Amino acid sequence: MKTIAKLNVIPENSVAANGFGKLHYCDVYQVQRKTEKSAEEIAREVMRLPGWALALFKLRNAIVGIFGLKTDPGEGKSFFSLIEKNDTEIVLGESDKHLDFRLSVMNDKLTGTISLTTLVHFNNVWGRVYFLPVKPFHKIIVKSLMKIYLKI
Repeated sequence: MKTIAKLNVIPENSVAANGFGKLHYCDVYQVQRKTEKSAEEIAREVMRLPGWALALFKLRNAIVGIFGLKTDPGEGKSFFSLIEKNDTEIVLGESDKHLDFRLSVMNDKLTGTISLTTLVHFNNVWGRVYFLPVKPFHKIIVKSLMKIYLKI
């Protein structure tokens, strides 16, 4: 059985933090799995949210929309913008008035390691307040997505 390792350091060779600024939060979920798929293909597979996670995002959108924060643009459109893409990594993200966020999917074909990295920079105190209840759900969702993708 494959296990998911949780790290607190950005993988070597990752471009996720390029030009991002100060990191206030970072987590990395990593698994050993050799695949010839591109990071973009893996990201598409991993980002297929189960119904319960979609329901949480709808709740989040309803709440934060009241405060003027960015919400999901709707069916079939990505909430995240493409920041950078190369042969081994795709970096998605979004910047808002309260925080900046990056999500990296990296496939290191030499080591057979797939990594999901999350980076957060708080722009003000509201970013910290927002992230406080989001953080535990974030951890559950990301780990769940890795398990679904890996079928472990």
